[in-house]
Amino acid sequence: MATIAILGGTGYAGSHIAAEALSRGFHVVSWSRSLPSEPIEGVTYNHGDLLNEEVLRSVVDGADVVVGALSPRGALDGSLRFLYSQVADLAQKAGVRLGIVGGAGSLRVEEGGRTLASLPDFPEEFRSEAGQLAAVLEDLRSRSDDLQWFFVSPAGNFGSYNPGTHTGHFRLGGDVLLTDENGVSEISGADFAQAFVDEIETPTHTGQRFTVAY
Repeated sequence: MATIAILGGTGYAGSHIAAEALSRGFHVVSWSRSLPSEPIEGVTYNHGDLLNEEVLRSVVDGADVVVGALSPRGALDGSLRFLYSQVADLAQKAGVRLGIVGGAGSLRVEEGGRTLASLPDFPEEFRSEAGQLAAVLEDLRSRSDDLQWFFVSPAGNFGSYNPGTHTGHFRLGGDVLLTDENGVSEISGADFAQAFVDEIETPTHTGQRFTVAY
């Protein structure tokens, strides 16, 4: 049984990925700053200071895949890029695959066009977060070693405020924001998790960013 270690396994994206991976028979280990109030039965929960390198070594040790599902908020604001750089180095040395949950802000609104986060109507409160996650993607793309990584950007309207349902139907794209015929970009937490765990089970985007939406 392969082991998936999830940094931020108690958050919105992380908990959905944990549930989906567990349903497919993976051993799922969640790492976060605190334990959840409503744990998922079958998931192993650990907590600690994720800015501590020894904690990060514990995350990688014994894992087959490490998932980064953290947001640059609170103590991680301004530190997430460095944290993920440490995790990437540890994963590369251990031969462990790394998957990152990225934001939609770094997606382009059209091929070769501006990023979503650069548009005037992008919510100001999320602009710094989008920039930090874009920097994580830039760092991954600039690596010249053999780290096996992938980075998944959700649709624009993704989050606990818009949970949706599990349909099992969605589209995958590259660096351009996916929208429906009405210009809406959405994906439920469960369908995002399905696409993410699909990539873990059957790697097709190694060394790439992809996006998922309806």
